[in-house]
Amino acid sequence: MERAKRNAVAAIALVVLAVVAARVEAQQDSNVKTLVKYKHGKKYCDKGWECKGWSIYCCNLTITDYFQTYQFENLFSKRNSPVAHAVGFWDYHSFIAAASLFEPQGFGTTGNKTMQMMEIAAFLGHVGSKTSCGYGVATGGPLAWGLCYNHEMSPMQSYCDEYFKLTYPCTPGAEYYGRGAIPIFWNYNYGAVGEALKVDLLSHPEYIEQNATLAFQAAIWRWMTPVKKYQPSAHDAFVGNWKPTKNDTMENRVPGFGTTMNILYGDGVCGQGDVDSMNNIVSHYMYYLDLLGVGREQAGPHEYLTCAEQVPFNPSSKAASST
Repeated sequence: MERAKRNAVAAIALVVLAVVAARVEAQQDSNVKTLVKYKHGKKYCDKGWECKGWSIYCCNLTITDYFQTYQFENLFSKRNSPVAHAVGFWDYHSFIAAASLFEPQGFGTTGNKTMQMMEIAAFLGHVGSKTSCGYGVATGGPLAWGLCYNHEMSPMQSYCDEYFKLTYPCTPGAEYYGRGAIPIFWNYNYGAVGEALKVDLLSHPEYIEQNATLAFQAAIWRWMTPVKKYQPSAHDAFVGNWKPTKNDTMENRVPGFGTTMNILYGDGVCGQGDVDSMNNIVSHYMYYLDLLGVGREQAGPHEYLTCAEQVPFNPSSKAASST
């Protein structure tokens, strides 16, 4: 009975997400009035469906002000090619519907227009790299094939870690292989994301590969959320909210794109010199900066752009990585 109840609640959540994405598509072209109020000398805004809830960030440009459907199509131009593995799954409206949940927190709404566009390029650079089926001589080039996948192909295990059986117990029959825009692996990661998004992903990890809005929400939540307390989120490290400690500086961790890789993947890609796994993510980011008209020259010097020489925040722990 309890399981049936959870299934019904989860199914309703997916329907709600589908409605939200449809509403975004319907409302995108409508003019939304910006509501403004002041509190303790600070300006707070509410822009309706895209940036709701009286936030200082909603007073800035929102993502649809500078990132349109055609730009999404340019970045992911090959995702619906016949040889892709998630044809028809990923789309612009699902991304915007997912982003609207986090825009009041500063996702894509922090700083001036250039910084905002750079953050979208940075986040989507991770997404493109982690979901690409591009290769050296692929049509359109190897960087045009982001969002080719929405789940791991031919997983070799179910990714159930019994160490977390009290907090995030594995559901019989469920498999926690990689799914999503920044792929989620392992029961404890599905559990944490599900708690945050109020969707029972422990019982239904497959929902991530069934609903693009949910898949984007999970990835943006990971981008906006520190792995551990007193550590920065990828968002804070990128937009400059994070101030490195003396220890961070000694270990070559500085604000910028490089540290976002450190936070998301740890020593899976960082602290190993200029390895291919790191360079591929960086290449996607710079390619997207160019396509968005920002230009890769805005990305900064090598020590800000990469994590080649950084000491990982969380060394050698699979729980510190979402890959």
